[in-house]
Order: sequence, then structure tokens, then C-alpha cells
Amino acid sequence: MPAITADTLTLPRLPNLPESVTTWRGVRRVVQARKFLEGEGFQVRRPFPGVDLSLADPFLLLDHMGAVEYGPGEAKGAPWHPHRGFETVTYMIDGAMQHTDSIGGGGLITDGSTQWMTAGAGILHNEVPPPELVAAGGLFHGVQLWVNLPRTLKMAQPRYQDIAARDARLLSSDDGGALVRVIAGELDGHQGPGSTYTPITYLHATVNAGARLAMPWPADFTAMVYVLSGHGTVGAQRRPLDEGQLAVFGGGEALTLRAADVQPVNSPTGWEILVLGGRPINEPIARYGPFVMNTRQEIIQAFEDYEAGRLGKIPAAHRTSADEKLS
Repeated sequence: MPAITADTLTLPRLPNLPESVTTWRGVRRVVQARKFLEGEGFQVRRPFPGVDLSLADPFLLLDHMGAVEYGPGEAKGAPWHPHRGFETVTYMIDGAMQHTDSIGGGGLITDGSTQWMTAGAGILHNEVPPPELVAAGGLFHGVQLWVNLPRTLKMAQPRYQDIAARDARLLSSDDGGALVRVIAGELDGHQGPGSTYTPITYLHATVNAGARLAMPWPADFTAMVYVLSGHGTVGAQRRPLDEGQLAVFGGGEALTLRAADVQPVNSPTGWEILVLGGRPINEPIARYGPFVMNTRQEIIQAFEDYEAGRLGKIPAAHRTSADEKLS
């Protein structure tokens, strides 16, 4: 169950968009997320890359972690590793993750909070479950999103944003049937807490069984919906969209989504979805592992800088003998 909840009847409401005169975005394609192992061996579901990246621009990757109930000693993370040229956004829906980085940022990301790390010119970071989760086990459910940076900002100064669950901007659908959490960007004039270099909107919505969620969407933004759990339909044509699937939309001025009348037992609060989009950067992408730049030569330079220690050093308090080669 998502940690951030609210009485939708007390929240600001999105406008009532009439079906007949609104230019609804149609669904261009539906993508099934594939499963991968990351870090120390935890499983993620990844809908993109895999879809044509021009349709996802300015986003690079979406990893859905869980939902999983870990037993004692089972929780795993992603130990120290580098990044350059983009931003990582980790949103913990339930459970906890401990973040530390080479510029002194970090903290516990838990139960509806978000950490926004701008790698920019280069950073080392560590994302691992806290010791108490490793020892006792427990629920773990989160998402990591990679946001590209344009050429002019790829070597920006690294920064870290800690976005608490209470900071999310909460809205309701026009009829109160859906709760919308604005993590970053703007929706109908309501600004989320995440400060973005690249213009984007990033939302988490819970749509009650049988309810409709309609929202205006910038015409110059891409638009996608990813299902965390539950069943529903997207677009005016009501294209089915289930857990682990991503819908990519075409042009238009608004999105219409509807939860199925009956939801599965693992989605008792309703249809849980992410809605995201942004203004395309429209630049060449060269990527390899943890680096995303514009040219192959810039990727080679990133590896050389990493090996020379120019992307940062692991703080002494977190260093082990196995980390010496990274610092």
C-alpha cells in the first residue's frame, strides 16, 4: 500500500475535461517490461530502454523494484558505482533505501520519499537497504528513473535533493476518485517539489476501481503511463494496461485513464500508475553502463576520468578494502 495517502475530497481538484471536445492523446504502443538483475542481484522490471528512446525523451531508463517481501538477510542493493551525464531519481513507495554519495549527499529514502541525484560532471554513490531491513526483512517497493541532461548541462556540478513524502503535491481527480502525487514538474498549475534541469512532469496516481483520471498535458511534452499494480485502460480507445506494462502516447492536449471495475488482490487501493513526460532534448545519445553522453569519445573520457578518481571519492567512513580501487 503506498505510504502517501490522503482524503481526496479535501484536495485541490483537476479540471473536468469534457470527452467530446478535448484532444485526447492516443496510445502509440504498449511495452511489456522485461526483468533484469541489478546491483548485488536484486530483480527489476524495466520497460525502457527497449522502447524507441525518441518516444521516451528526455527519459533514459525506468526500473521498477518490487513490490517484494524480503525475508531476513535477503535484501540487496547497489554498492558504490559512478555516474555522469544525467540524473537518477529514486522514489520509494514502501520500504527503505539508504543513499550515500561522494559529495556528501544522502540519507534514508523511505515510505513515499524521493532522492534526486544530479550526476552531472560525475559522482559516486551507494544505494543499499538499511541494516534493519537486511536483518529483519520486510516490504520493498520503489522506482528509479533516469533523466537525461542536455549537452550544455552534462558537466554541471553534481547535486542532491532530498524530497520527503510530506513534500509531494497532492491533487484529486475532478470527481475525487483518484489521488495524484506530483513528485516533479507541474500539473494544471500545481508545482511538485523536485527541482529539474530538464522540463518534465512526474506523477504517481492511485485510481479507485472504476474511476476515471483525466488531466491536461503540455503539447510539447512526451507522455507515458507505467502500471505499478492493478488493471486499467488508457486513451479514448480504452487500451488495456496491466501491471508491468508501459503505454506510450502520441500528440494531443490531455490524457484520459480509467481503472478497471475490479482490481486484483495485490492492488487493494486501486490502480497504481506512474505518469511521466517531458520536453524532448533531441540530441544524440551515447551510453555505456553508468555514463550517458553525446559522443563515444565522451564515454571513453568518462571511463578515464573514473579510473583516475576524477568522478569523486568514497567517503572515508564508508570505505572498505574492496573500495580502494574506486577511490
